[in-house]
Amino acid sequence: MNTNKKLNIGIVGAGFAGLSSAKVLREFGHKVTVFEKNADVGGVWSAARRYPGLTTQNVRSTYSLSDFPYPKDYPEWPSGEQVQRYLDSYVKHFGFEDVLRLNTEVTKADVNAQTGGWTVTTHDSQTGENQTTHSFDYLVICNGIFSTPMIPDYAGAESFKAAGGRVCHTSEFTQLSDAKDKNVVVVGYGKSSCDVAQAVASTAKSTTVVARHLIWKVPKKLMNVLNYKYLLLTRLGEALFKYIHLKGVEKFLHGAGLPVRNSMLGQVQWVVTKQCKLRQLDLVPPMPFQDIARSTVSLVTDGFYENVASGRIKVLKGTSISGLTSAQGQLSATLDSGKTIPADIVVCGTGWNQNVPFLSQDVLTRITDAAGNFRLYRSMLPINVPNLAFNGYNSSFFSQLNCEMGALWIADLLAGSLVLPSVQEQNRIVDGRLAWMEERTDGKHSKGTNIIPFSVHHIDELLSDMRLPLPALVRFKQWLAPIDPCDFARVTKQLHKRHSAD
Repeated sequence: MNTNKKLNIGIVGAGFAGLSSAKVLREFGHKVTVFEKNADVGGVWSAARRYPGLTTQNVRSTYSLSDFPYPKDYPEWPSGEQVQRYLDSYVKHFGFEDVLRLNTEVTKADVNAQTGGWTVTTHDSQTGENQTTHSFDYLVICNGIFSTPMIPDYAGAESFKAAGGRVCHTSEFTQLSDAKDKNVVVVGYGKSSCDVAQAVASTAKSTTVVARHLIWKVPKKLMNVLNYKYLLLTRLGEALFKYIHLKGVEKFLHGAGLPVRNSMLGQVQWVVTKQCKLRQLDLVPPMPFQDIARSTVSLVTDGFYENVASGRIKVLKGTSISGLTSAQGQLSATLDSGKTIPADIVVCGTGWNQNVPFLSQDVLTRITDAAGNFRLYRSMLPINVPNLAFNGYNSSFFSQLNCEMGALWIADLLAGSLVLPSVQEQNRIVDGRLAWMEERTDGKHSKGTNIIPFSVHHIDELLSDMRLPLPALVRFKQWLAPIDPCDFARVTKQLHKRHSAD
């Protein structure tokens, strides 16, 4: 890119990634337009996607953007509605409402062969009308890795729905009243599944969780005293899990100090088992606690295990739904064990498809491999497609900071200050990371987008590329204290100072 050239930039999505990208790139002098298919900002926190009981995984103090803390009257774990209000306030505080195009869905985006930029086609997401074409110099895709719900194709589903049954994703189950006096079956054992099950337990006729696999969950407060943020939201918490490159204390923890590290995680496993009464409930996961690094980390939903103990929630483990039926006016789900359970509503917490439906097949082929994994340098930059970046394409504890630092990384790149490795080296790095992800997650890496639990490692790499690492004293503090987003506000100031002097 030409240093200091101001670009016309299109941004797809108005969640944390899209909004922080718009704010940052606008501040650096670029013209930006944000397309959002929903009627409000927020992404996964939008009113159109909030399931009952949705709250943050992170405590409020660790989940803000660096220069915009949450209101002081917010609870420690904000609700989904509160996070959406926070993001709406972020837009108004920094004054970029004018760049938002709500209720506007991107239906196609392709390279403009003449200009090298992008031609983007949109329409009104409510009516499908008002098709419009836009031209941009650069495109930033922020539609997120949680954009397309994945719902299993159950045998008999169409007949089941025709008879009055309902099959939906957790992100589509937005009204608690829908569960009143219904037999609700929730598929999955992740946070969204357990949140929904807990939310409907008091109003549904019956609540059943069908869980093929049990995973470890972390209480918000260990022993009802120690906030989990001191365990997992620190640099030490990340260091307990083996990163692709080890240095310093991490080399010790995964070398000579491995018994110390194993003992620490073993003690946490013992506490979680005892506190949640997992043995009594016969819900002890079969793998060790350290395997939470394989795919996802899930907080314990308040009241969930108590409702399991009381019988309000039934958990059927090691099984899955094989089909749905509506025989003799009775709606039910058949499990692969042959057992049949009543089911008026089936809510699927079964994950997401990582895809970008508006990109042409040619572009998709150039940014993914044969298995559909995204080949993005630093989880952001396609190697073979110019004038295109992704932001927010990483699932992490500090997704909001990854998005904000990613936006600054893009701004530095566009200003010509950030020097990329050679194409050969970028490919080598991407190959290595995908192989490492495949091995450590047993293939459950969300098409190369899952960086849990290595959020801070990823941020450090972005800051290193920008030559703006955090001071040693700040990094030292973060080893034992939960990550404070305010520590990263200096990066924006330093980058502005660098480019204002150019």
